Amino acid sequence: MVWHSKKIDEIYSSLASGNQGLKSSRVKELQEQHGFNELKAAAKKTVLQIFLSQFINVMGIILILASIVSAFMGETVDSIVIMALVFFNAVLSTVQEVKAEQSLEALEKMSAPNAKVIRDGIQAVIPAKELVAGDIVILETGDYVPADMRLTEFASLKIQESALTGESLPVEKSDTVLAEDASLGDRVNMAYSSSLVTYGRGKGIVVEIGMNTEVGKIASMLQNTKDTETPMQKRLDALGKTLVKAALIICVVIFIIGELYGRPAVEMFMTAVSLAVAAIPEGLPAISTVVLALGVQRMVKRNAIVRTLPAVETLGSATVICSDKTGTLTQNKMTVVKYALPSFNGAKEISDFNETELLRAAVLCIDAKMLQDRPIGDPTEIALLEMGINHKMDKNETESEFPRVAELPFDSERKLMTTVHKNGNEFYVYTKGGLDEILSICSKDSIDTEKRQNILKINESMASGALRVLAFACKRMDSMPEDLKTLESELQFMGIVGMIDPPRQEAKDAVEKCHEAGIIPVMITGDHAITASAIARDLGILSENGRVLTGAELEKINDDELFKMVESISVYARVSPEHKVRIVDAWQKHGNVVAMTGDGVNDAPALKSADIGCAMGQVGTDVAKDASDLILVDDNFATIVSAVEEGRRIYDNILKTVSFLLACNVGEILVIFTATLLNWATPLLPIHILLINLVTDGLPALAMGVDPPESDIMKRKAKKSQEIFSKDLIHRTLYQGVMIGMLTIAAFLIGMRTSIIAAQTMAFSVLALSQIVHSFNFHSKTKSILKDPPFKNIYLFGAAIVSILIVTACITLPGLNSLMKLEPLSNYNLVTVILLSLLPLPIVEFMKFLGLNSVKDEK
Repeated sequence: MVWHSKKIDEIYSSLASGNQGLKSSRVKELQEQHGFNELKAAAKKTVLQIFLSQFINVMGIILILASIVSAFMGETVDSIVIMALVFFNAVLSTVQEVKAEQSLEALEKMSAPNAKVIRDGIQAVIPAKELVAGDIVILETGDYVPADMRLTEFASLKIQESALTGESLPVEKSDTVLAEDASLGDRVNMAYSSSLVTYGRGKGIVVEIGMNTEVGKIASMLQNTKDTETPMQKRLDALGKTLVKAALIICVVIFIIGELYGRPAVEMFMTAVSLAVAAIPEGLPAISTVVLALGVQRMVKRNAIVRTLPAVETLGSATVICSDKTGTLTQNKMTVVKYALPSFNGAKEISDFNETELLRAAVLCIDAKMLQDRPIGDPTEIALLEMGINHKMDKNETESEFPRVAELPFDSERKLMTTVHKNGNEFYVYTKGGLDEILSICSKDSIDTEKRQNILKINESMASGALRVLAFACKRMDSMPEDLKTLESELQFMGIVGMIDPPRQEAKDAVEKCHEAGIIPVMITGDHAITASAIARDLGILSENGRVLTGAELEKINDDELFKMVESISVYARVSPEHKVRIVDAWQKHGNVVAMTGDGVNDAPALKSADIGCAMGQVGTDVAKDASDLILVDDNFATIVSAVEEGRRIYDNILKTVSFLLACNVGEILVIFTATLLNWATPLLPIHILLINLVTDGLPALAMGVDPPESDIMKRKAKKSQEIFSKDLIHRTLYQGVMIGMLTIAAFLIGMRTSIIAAQTMAFSVLALSQIVHSFNFHSKTKSILKDPPFKNIYLFGAAIVSILIVTACITLPGLNSLMKLEPLSNYNLVTVILLSLLPLPIVEFMKFLGLNSVKDEK
């Protein structure tokens, strides 16, 4: 039911309740029918389920099958090594994900533990979970609202709903009957579960409980939101499928060739296994996981905590960042930025403030105070308190000189607050409130027509700039009146101040970097359109001709219409949680990788449905954090840009790894396929290929994961689709793979002059060492290695040295060379191996010089 559009009597009637509350017998009936006021948790994944899910991917299945085949063929060492790698990858991924799926638990923690309720005409305190629709609940300052309520009584009641609606200020409540289409943030006659009473008191009737509350609806949305597969997961899965097809085709071709040559079936099967091992980069899943894990550690140093490994890489692929306003792009605290006096022709910046009397009124006519160096109170009053502190007018010191002796508290009908202070034999009256209300109680001689019009004009200018305007008036008296209501009459107009939740300067810089990087920033907020557009323009998100869409307007269009217009809208105001999910979905349908930032309960569904959810670490709710992939420790939008840069670096490095490993594997396939086609002896055994794939090219590939970012990494335009098998990668993989393969074949043919074992040893050595040398070509696709610092990546040097030592040990150490079926090389063969292994450096350098190392459109 649309409770905010119903009269109180109608609600009492429909819920069979009244001002004296429900009868206890009726409460039990309702609890039996509808259950308790609590959120129902969805089934959680166990650690075992998370661990087992790591094996359900194409690459994992391929490696498991390869291990089984190796064991069946008697290659026990190969089988054990492959399974160890698969297990290591699964454990590492599970460790990062064991804290996932906790959103509903956090929602339950937010529920109010107790509630003050009237039943059978008697007030009592009960557990909030026992509330039913029709209960009458009393609210006081500091209370969490225990269920969704239609308010019936008010006494200066203000409720902080930012976690639910995105509204930065506490909402002043009233008994106005609203239109059915009123947005969540505009329903001033309602109080919603999990929101906080910051001022005043009130009473209301419970209309929805548990999963039917607005928070409960969000819980349901979280249950029904599917986890989004990350771009890298999709790409590696596609890579695995492609490699499976390639391996099957190669095996079939090998058997056909074997039949033509009349070679034994068992021999051809072993050759096919060798080719299958060569086609699959066994170390890739483990290496990519380790690269991501290293990125996670670097992200911690940049104030971002990653909850799932793939999230780091996903940010690097982001093309759209949908951001909440309050606390993300802004400082999440009201700040006085301008003021004006009756004599001014325009507003002045607050940095020029020097009006002692107005400043005194601002710090005295408030209830906010400092408690252990922390401001406590209403956000608007805290802004006035801090304005005083910044201009050397401390509230406590001022009150000791002008102690408060009387007051008229803020009232939602008067929209004024008045305090009386005594200094010597005089009484000082200070009143603050809305401009119209202040002007109505000022004496005519304190502000003439010209000054009034001037102030109204300034007020209009401030309001159009999304400033919240407060006016002040005062008077002096020799004695206190008997009727305090007369205090608010014949006052002298003092001036106005304008305040706003200001944007972060670093957020403005970050938005500029987003534009430079080809990333589209979009503001999605529950705040008013005027405020949202002013902040968005200041930050550079909204252009002069940019369009702002409200939640009410969004309700009137369907998903197809939103899909058509979403790319032209950069600001959404007064939106609900359902709207945020629709907006994210519309961007994703255009092929974008969407990052969503937020801090409130209302952000959780969109955080979970986005490609990557980024929650605020300081002011973010537990719900938002648990629904996210990334937590920003410093609540700073600029940290997202740092995370994007780190994500791009990781994506680049993983792409380098994939390109390097595939080029190496193409070389291996070419060697074995050529030997089979020409009916030669086998140049490489399966154990040779496995050792090279896992160690001598695996270690350099791992070291590539910490390659420093290139200087232009944030000047590249973001791409909606970054497929692994791009023209660029295919080009490099093929020509570099052929290069490695031809060098290895040359070594094998030279070694055949000595013996088959010498030839296999030379082929193994050149294949392994040329790949190690080739790894240094991957710092840049276009820039010469001579232009990079010699020790740009010290870890790559270390990996190269270790790999070379392993290759040397496999050839020279007695026992080990027998196991590997290799032998020490003669001096001539050794020099030949060294010269052939060094050739990848000058060859690739020459290709870079000619501009042929990259496809023209993808440089």
